[in-house]
Amino acid sequence: MQQILDQYPFLPMVGIFIVAYFFMIRPQMKRSKDEKKFAEQLKKGDKVITKSGMHGKIFDLNDKDMSCVIETMAGKIKFSRSAISMEMSKKLNEPVAEKSKLLELLT
Repeated sequence: MQQILDQYPFLPMVGIFIVAYFFMIRPQMKRSKDEKKFAEQLKKGDKVITKSGMHGKIFDLNDKDMSCVIETMAGKIKFSRSAISMEMSKKLNEPVAEKSKLLELLT
């Protein structure tokens, strides 16, 4: 083993890079891809939550600048599609049956 490390001193660095790739870089790339796909699949009438916590319903979509107009109780606000939280919006739109099962498990 020592002979291998003496012949290839860069081998531990390659191992560290491989571990970093599979545990840090690859999951981040997958998450980014999923968020982009989610933003492209938005449609009028979808209930969403922004990353800042604003709740509303999509009123209008603009493909030119990747923005959307969200209708809230306070009025209509224009947001970038990237400002919409994928996780929170999916939880908001879960079917009621799944939410009640989750509540049963918690109590």
